[in-house]
Amino acid sequence: MRSWKVWLLLVVFVSVTPDLMAQCAMCRGTVESTVSNGRSVVASELNFGILYLLVVPYLIVSAIGYLWYRNSKREHERRLEITGRVKRALSQM
Repeated sequence: MRSWKVWLLLVVFVSVTPDLMAQCAMCRGTVESTVSNGRSVVASELNFGILYLLVVPYLIVSAIGYLWYRNSKREHERRLEITGRVKRALSQM
């Protein structure tokens, strides 16, 4: 039940965000000067670089979290298997 609330909150935040291609003041000044010189490719590449720097840490953390979850799930299954074996062995005595 909480899962859909988290997704709803995430969708609301993303849809309310006015501009995802934001830049710092110095980057903006550099982009404006290059655009005024006729080189608009620099602006799009800078925005792509900003998004890359934004996404990569989240991907790394989520990959580590997934691996941790998967390994803990396997360990839990192993413990349940061992517990079942012990119970069966004790019940046969």
